[in-house]
Amino acid sequence: MAAATTQSRRRDLGTASARSLLLTVLGEFVYPRGSHFWTSTLLNALGTLHIEEKSARQAISRASSEGLIDSARSGRRVRWSLTPAGEELLRGGSARIYSFLANEHEWDGQWLLVSVAVPESQRKLRHRLRTQLTWLGMGSPSPGLWVIPAAEKADEVSTVLASLGLRKSAFVWSGTWLDIGEREDLIAAAWDLDAVAEKYAEFLHAFEPTDGLPPADAFAAQVHLVQAWRRFPFLDPDLPASLLPSNWNGQEAADIFRSCHATWHEAAQTAWDQWEDEGARG
Repeated sequence: MAAATTQSRRRDLGTASARSLLLTVLGEFVYPRGSHFWTSTLLNALGTLHIEEKSARQAISRASSEGLIDSARSGRRVRWSLTPAGEELLRGGSARIYSFLANEHEWDGQWLLVSVAVPESQRKLRHRLRTQLTWLGMGSPSPGLWVIPAAEKADEVSTVLASLGLRKSAFVWSGTWLDIGEREDLIAAAWDLDAVAEKYAEFLHAFEPTDGLPPADAFAAQVHLVQAWRRFPFLDPDLPASLLPSNWNGQEAADIFRSCHATWHEAAQTAWDQWEDEGARG
């Protein structure tokens, strides 16, 4: 009963569309191998994740139409492979997921500040700017102002601004904090760390490195694990330890993520290999 409850918590925490789960599966089991895969392999994999066949096929078709995977016929069967665009997408995502909170970083006390105003009438541009700066870990304590305690990200910020056509209308500078105002108030205004800590607590409640899972169960557990973890690089700005609350649970969650992944990896790969062998036999 306890195992069933844990699996339910994992599914609830990692609830996602068929397409999102497909991308996680491709990132975990196809991209690292640089190999091809059968349609039946993906159907088995997504079926293990409680995705109905119709939804699974729609997700595969959508990934193909987006230019992420490409097909080749082998008799009546279809063999798929990642396209260069698909490899690039998964390479970037994998690097961010597995490097996130991997090491504590030293802080030189430097802040990076960006002032950029986008008219309310340009809502799509405002959304793209917010999405990309948030992905870099920046927070916005007041309209038009973005901050991050990481001056070394100036080049990445410059790339974002240039890609959105905002480089000429933005002001960017770096410097140290002056003892005017409360630094804690700035952090609270820029990032909702309480909400992030709550998400970490949910993650810690849902996952533990259980040994001895059958391959299919280990596969499902690993996919739900990665699916749940992949949102944290977007939610958590990865602030230096000196700027975090004393009871911060982010590193504990990162340790559990790596421990669970290491525990389930081999059995999960075995499940994928079995489905691939079945596909090869037709």
